[in-house]
Amino acid sequence: MKKKGGRKIFGFMVKEEKEENRGSVEFQVFSFTNKIRRLASHLELHKKDFSSERGLRRLLGKRRRLLAYLAKKNRVRYKKLISQLDIREQ
Repeated sequence: MKKKGGRKIFGFMVKEEKEENRGSVEFQVFSFTNKIRRLASHLELHKKDFSSERGLRRLLGKRRRLLAYLAKKNRVRYKKLISQLDIREQ
């Protein structure tokens, strides 16, 4: 993990702008994970923000479906991704 501008950037996500593949499953899961962590910390402070809680649940579902797809298509990439993002295996 490298730090860049106060944020953690994972090695597989650090690429030049033209080479970055924003459509890849790994990048989408990485993006959803960042949003999920931000929303979770927001909900710790604002417990009654039910619309944000609904958004969090939707993001969790999207990430779960993408991870299930990746696990089915390429188990090695799936294992590597969940270990790098420090999330539980389904």
